[in-house]
Order: sequence, then structure tokens, then C-alpha cells
Amino acid sequence: MSIYLDNAATTPLDPEVFEAMKPFLLQDFGNPSSTHSHGRKVRSAIEMGRKRIAEILNCTPGEIIFTSGGTEADNSIIVGSIHAYNIKHVISSAIEHHAVSHTLELMDKEGAIKLHLVKLDESGNVDYKDLEGLLKSYPGALVSLMHANNEIGNLLDIDHVAELVNHYNGYFHSDTVQSIGHYQHDLKRLKIHAMTAAAHKFHGPKGVGFMYINKNKRIQPLVYGGAQERNMRGGTENTFGIVGLAKAMEVAYRDLEHHTAYIKGLKAKMIELLKKNIPGITFNGMSGDLEHSLYTVLSTSFPKSEENEMLLFNLDMCGISASGGSACSSGAATGSHVLNALYPGSKRGTVRFSFSKFTKPEDIEFTVEKLADLFKVTA
Repeated sequence: MSIYLDNAATTPLDPEVFEAMKPFLLQDFGNPSSTHSHGRKVRSAIEMGRKRIAEILNCTPGEIIFTSGGTEADNSIIVGSIHAYNIKHVISSAIEHHAVSHTLELMDKEGAIKLHLVKLDESGNVDYKDLEGLLKSYPGALVSLMHANNEIGNLLDIDHVAELVNHYNGYFHSDTVQSIGHYQHDLKRLKIHAMTAAAHKFHGPKGVGFMYINKNKRIQPLVYGGAQERNMRGGTENTFGIVGLAKAMEVAYRDLEHHTAYIKGLKAKMIELLKKNIPGITFNGMSGDLEHSLYTVLSTSFPKSEENEMLLFNLDMCGISASGGSACSSGAATGSHVLNALYPGSKRGTVRFSFSKFTKPEDIEFTVEKLADLFKVTA
């Protein structure tokens, strides 16, 4: 049996998306910057995709800039906004994705900015009073806080943060890689300046994403070399990737209500079965709270046991794919920076399970059964 429960790392490509991409992998190969018919056909597909994404997010097509994925988008926004507005103070948190935290730490080390970390509560939620205090002390700061944490599932009150940042004349960037395709974002209403997405998090292809940049808060480019992407990102566009991204967005939001309810049901089922079969199990951050967490992620900590060091390996031997945290950090000797920040010194075994519309109830049942066997608990 092969069970995939690591959808926060990447999702399988939707067959509908693959069919939309196929012509641009085979016959429609023109360079979108070329003015002849081969190029114009490809350019048209890119702009149709941009328009469709803008419609879904309720913004203008010119505010959508295609990138190679979420990491490039986060880097571009952070570096580009700091340079464009001569920003000297940045407010972030200890549990951001490394695409954000490593970029900010480097700029802080080089003296380009002063980095300030907002306080978090015991569950990893942002302390909004502390955030406002920092904004009062450093008006005009860049605030970079993720909407949905990729490891522990915490959700940021993105509307409240946007209001605060605008009140203090700051620049608000949110890494929305885990929430695009899973939550509605009305960008005419939401007072955010920049956000990011990666297609492979919602059943699109790898290697393509986008950044939304509010037309009134433009940034300096990170990648130069051509006039592509409104002079905001040089390089020949990944046409088939962009077509796949747009189709994946369309499918995700077309079926959003149904898939949200289905995946929430899977997560609830796993929580119930884990509690029943493994005494002492706990859930990290807000991931075990069905109403206030990212519904695709469940971060679990198992009781201290000899099994913990080999837990992921043993699950893999059973045909179950899961992770200990972010896939971007796998193999790192230091472990998860998110869990280390929230639970320093913990010896509990931690596994992140993450679900998609292709996950089946029997996948959950089999996984819990194998976990119970590993911990020598009778299911």
C-alpha cells in the first residue's frame, strides 16, 4: 500500500491541470516575447491565465507577477520593498518559512535592516498587542507574517494585521503559499500590499508561482534581464507552468467549498482516531483546533519513546509518506526551527500529516493502525 500524507510539501498534479498544460509542452512552444504567430499564441495563453487568477483574487491582472515559485516571490517582495521604500525596520516572527526568515536574517546581518521578532503565545499565535507596539515604535516598517503556518497550521488574522500595518504606514507582505487555493482572498477588500503563491501546493506543477503586488505599492525587481512580467521579473516565462497554475487555481476555487468540507472531515477523523488509539498524543500549535487552523495540516507529537527517532522511517517502510516538519528543512541536523522555537528541548516524536482532495478515509485508518502498532498500543 502507498499512502501520501505530505501534501503541505507538495500535492499531486490534477489530471485536469495536466490536460491544460499538454499543448504547451508539445506544440505551442513559441517564445511569448516573439511577435510572430507562434509567440503571440503563447503570450495570449499567459495573459489569459493572469486574467483568470486576477478574477479569482479580485485584483487587476497587472498586480499578478509570475515567478518560479513561492521562494522567489517571497525574496523578491522582501528585498524589492526594502529597496524601493528605503525601509530600515522589519517586523516578522520566529516561525516564518525560511524563504522569509533567511532573507531577513541575512539583510539584518549585513546591516541593511534591523529585524524585530514579534512575540508569540504558547501555541505560536502572534501577539497582536506586541505587533502594534512594534509598529508604534517603527512606523513605516515592513511586516512579513505568513497567513497559514506550513508546519503547525496556525492561521494569522490577516485582516487585522493589514489594518494595523496600514494605520502605521507600513508595508505588509504575507507568505500565503499554504493558503492560496484553500482560502478565499478578496484583494479589493483586504488591505495587503504583497502576497505569494506556489502552484504545486494546490495540485498545479512545480517550479511556478506568482506574487501579488498592489499597484500602489510597487517594488524594485530582484531578477533583471528583460522586460518580461511588466518589467518586474526578467526571464522567459514558464508558459506551460503558468497555464497549469491558472488551471489549478480555477479548479481549486471552483470546487473549494466541497473540498474544504471533505478535507476537514479527514482531519477530524484522524484527530479522533489518534486520541483513541495513542494515549498521550498531543497536537502542535493550533493544528488540532479544527475551527482555528489550516485544515490541510495536522502536526502531532507522540509520547517519548524509543520509536521516535525512527518514526518517519518506520512509517515509510509501511508505505506511508509524511514529514517531521517543512520539506524545505528535511535532512537538516537542527530539526524544525518552528518546533524548536515553540517547544525547545522537547524529546517527543513529531510528525506532520497533511491532506488533500485525493486523500481517502482508509488512508487515515491504515496510518493510525500502523502508528498504534509502532507504539505497541492495541487499536
